[in-house]
Amino acid sequence: MMRALRADFQALLRFLERLPRPISLAWVMLGLLLGWWIYVPVHELLHVAGCLLAGGEVSRLELAPLYGGDLLARVFPFVVSGSDYAGQLTGFDTRGSDWIYQACVLMPYLLTVFPGFWLWRRALDVVAPGPGAMLAVGALLPVVAAPLISLTGDYYESASIIVSRLFAGVAGRPVEAWRSDDVFRLVDRWALDWTAADIAAVAGGVVLSLLLALATQSLGAWLGHRIDRRPEETTR
Repeated sequence: MMRALRADFQALLRFLERLPRPISLAWVMLGLLLGWWIYVPVHELLHVAGCLLAGGEVSRLELAPLYGGDLLARVFPFVVSGSDYAGQLTGFDTRGSDWIYQACVLMPYLLTVFPGFWLWRRALDVVAPGPGAMLAVGALLPVVAAPLISLTGDYYESASIIVSRLFAGVAGRPVEAWRSDDVFRLVDRWALDWTAADIAAVAGGVVLSLLLALATQSLGAWLGHRIDRRPEETTR
């Protein structure tokens, strides 16, 4: 799977080398901006979907007006326009279940696994890229890079759920102590006396978040390659 991931990023470098002229990179950047603008609200709504489908409840999703907060607040009763972040799910109930919590946190990254990497690879494979391919490569970049972008956010939160469930009781901490969707805010607002266990748990959560993010991307790249495998490749 890691080979597939490396192959896709090598394909990105080759794609950039095939751009007809330097100004063509502007199409990629435009696609990146458009893709990010669309992806942010979709990402946040998938957090909501993950929580509800797993059996939890949602009461408040904060979304910046730039990303459609005003509009979506008219459609969904739980959406509030305005946030300290681009978007943040601040009101949800997992009923004490780590499985519901993980579903809520990780649901948006199913788009990275599929169809994100698969569509991105197809766009990168265009031999003579025109504006459409350039826009697609840029627009899909937030989807395929989302796990790495969220290392200190969602992926730390996912890792902290695991770490806290395994070790918080042994360290004499409530499971909530090490859990956060922003590791920097967690450290900045830490109100307890730091112990070696706290430091190890937070650091371990960061390391585990990187491993989980790379695993997500590798799975997406591998699946994209498997779907597009040529008939002669399947017989080898």
